[in-house]
Amino acid sequence: MSLVRTETARTGFRLRFGGGPLPLYLGGTILLIWFALAVLAPVIAPYDPIFQDVAARLQPPSPAHWFGTDNFGRDILSRIVWGARIDLQIALFGVVFPFVIGTTLGSCAGYFGGWIDTVLMRIIDVVLAFPFLVLMMAIIVILKPGLSSFYVAMALVGWVSYARLVRAQILVIKSSDFVLAATSLGYGHSRIIFRHLLPNAILGSVVFSMSDAVLVLLNGAAISYLGLGVQPPTAEWGIMIAEGQSFITSAWWITTFPGVAIVTLAMGFSLLADGLGELLGVRE
Repeated sequence: MSLVRTETARTGFRLRFGGGPLPLYLGGTILLIWFALAVLAPVIAPYDPIFQDVAARLQPPSPAHWFGTDNFGRDILSRIVWGARIDLQIALFGVVFPFVIGTTLGSCAGYFGGWIDTVLMRIIDVVLAFPFLVLMMAIIVILKPGLSSFYVAMALVGWVSYARLVRAQILVIKSSDFVLAATSLGYGHSRIIFRHLLPNAILGSVVFSMSDAVLVLLNGAAISYLGLGVQPPTAEWGIMIAEGQSFITSAWWITTFPGVAIVTLAMGFSLLADGLGELLGVRE
């Protein structure tokens, strides 16, 4: 019996930590690199990201400025490295707030049903009736352009996807035997929801949040590009693309390198989501 248990444990360990899907490793590596660059920005960045050197403006990539300089003479590489802090913050915080709100409301609606479920579904229908980006822009304009307003807008608009996903999972598993047993033992509603139902229904939302981080990152860059997000002279990739669009034919590096940074970071989140979904499928 001990040999059987040992072999079972080794098999479980391999499924969890060994031989995992390649996208999970690639995505995790890309994200780790960007996180490392963001944390070590004061050490890695060769120049001050907001320092203007008019004499060095619009210089192409060279040993002095590996990614060139922009129309204000600021080093593009330094601004990309420092901008990773802002864009990673956008991707993470822009997912965390909708995730918490959506999973909480969705689990309550799926568990209690009745008028709570009806009211929540009607609110979701109203939110989904408007284009996502347009509704976000309207909220940001009402509040005030800036990063904090972007987080509020994401929380008010982005929670609906998580609420629908968790609600659907709760509706499926709330009639399971372990839920009925917990109810028979007299456990409170909050304990049943957060200790028994939600841990079994949240995996899909976790995987979805990795994919959603890509959308949040692109929305954050788009909002900053339109002047409603991060404000100049802060180093942020969307702002850098907006500032370089007038020089795209004469100084292509101003917009190209920030665009590549956005693509690679989005690719990291996307690969991580695919690999995580595959790994969870293997576990099941």
